[in-house]
Amino acid sequence: MKKTLLACACLLFATHAFTQTQEIVQAIQTEANEHSQLENLAHELLDVVGPRLVGTPQMKKAHDWAVAKYATWGISAENQEWGKWRGWERGITHVDLVAPRVVSLSGMQLAWSPSTSKKGITANLITLPEVSDSLAFTRWLPNVKDKFVMVSMHQPTGRPDYNWEEFATEESLEKMKSERDAQQKAWRENMQNTGYTSRNINKALEDAGAVGILQSRWSKAFGANKIFSAGTKKVPAIDLSLEDYGMLYRMVKNGANPQIKVVSQSKELGTVPTFNTIATIPGKELPNEYVILSAHFDSWDGATGATDNGTGTITMMEAARILKKVYPNPKRTILIGHWGSEEQGLNGSRAFVEDNPKIVEGLQALFNQDNGTGRVVRISGQGYLHAYDYMGRWLEAVPENITKHIETTFPGTPGGGGSDYASFVAAGAPGFSLSSLSWSYWNYTWHTNLDTYDKIVFDDVRNNAILTAILTYMASEDPERTSREKATLIGTNPRTGEPRTWPKQRSPQRHGGQH
Repeated sequence: MKKTLLACACLLFATHAFTQTQEIVQAIQTEANEHSQLENLAHELLDVVGPRLVGTPQMKKAHDWAVAKYATWGISAENQEWGKWRGWERGITHVDLVAPRVVSLSGMQLAWSPSTSKKGITANLITLPEVSDSLAFTRWLPNVKDKFVMVSMHQPTGRPDYNWEEFATEESLEKMKSERDAQQKAWRENMQNTGYTSRNINKALEDAGAVGILQSRWSKAFGANKIFSAGTKKVPAIDLSLEDYGMLYRMVKNGANPQIKVVSQSKELGTVPTFNTIATIPGKELPNEYVILSAHFDSWDGATGATDNGTGTITMMEAARILKKVYPNPKRTILIGHWGSEEQGLNGSRAFVEDNPKIVEGLQALFNQDNGTGRVVRISGQGYLHAYDYMGRWLEAVPENITKHIETTFPGTPGGGGSDYASFVAAGAPGFSLSSLSWSYWNYTWHTNLDTYDKIVFDDVRNNAILTAILTYMASEDPERTSREKATLIGTNPRTGEPRTWPKQRSPQRHGGQH
């Protein structure tokens, strides 16, 4: 009789839990689809606040905006300082060709570029020479005095490969690729001959008297250029569109003696604090165990950081908003981590891991999203031997119209970098990447001048908010703690060729961007 009663009680409990799960999952979907705030969040963050380069006023404004937005949902949030950074603010960039004809050009200063005066700089241009060795380059260096130096290879075509493949003859396509490969090989060898790399040559040119640096870091897509940092201390560094850069390059090579005027304004703001924004929905039964929703908050500033990582940010904010409404009293504490300075080496999340060992110890699971606007299509077990046991349970609650797109790999291999989940994996904590469909992310929006609101696919982002909210609910309610037992890693590291090893925890750069 006792056994029968116990079995009945267990069955009733399981039935109740299943019914509750169904109700919560349905409530999550209803709230996400009928009362979505994704578009408004994206507008406020991307259009109004703008890009979020570490150390800029816009980054601090974004942190404050997030805290205030969480407050409207009844969620407590705070900005937690973890380091200091070079303070800098982007101003206008205006580039004009003034001889042999007059036209405004398409370009922008690189991050942390020194400012020109309001009058700007007018000067001629010079390209890098072909040299046999570093001594020959050193002898040539005085030629850059009082000139803008063009440091990028002249692209033979402004059409992406997919465009050639659609329209070119087979012979023309192969000819273009062969000639381009030879040109790129020669460029790399010549750069090596100079004794410098693309990372440090700007400083050498500046020291030799150049008045500015011109580059064009084409992203192999129509209109898209990568926008990173200047690498100079006193003179401006400007990225020009492929089209305008190519025109100037041809003018120089053909003796047209072009002259340009550059007005590039920026402000140095000293050393400023840098933060993570952490929001909290307290757990009621197991407050010292945690589920973390994770997305880096910072961006490069060539555009507004829409898909890197505005979409990850609004996914986690929307998931938190939904959970607060339909699951206000979670079993475990839910944290939402908006990390600073991911782009410079996962600094914000590494600092959080280093500064919060108790939270890392109590981590049930972390879900991170950071590779574009697309629906989640890949989840790896990150090398945890039993990840399938719990991730499998949680994914069973997710609607089939979402999971049918997802390919899982268990136990998988631990991520050594790439995004903030890796900071937790390195500490042996269960962090997982919700990896998205590309939507031409790497060429068109990743770190480019085109990473703007209009590139967001909101249906896919809504899909990801629902997925994240359900996984968070399931991880919070799971009666078991997640296992951290590591699988035996098989094979070699593709980067090093050495046997795979578990990544090591690394300390953040807490004082960054200084000259």
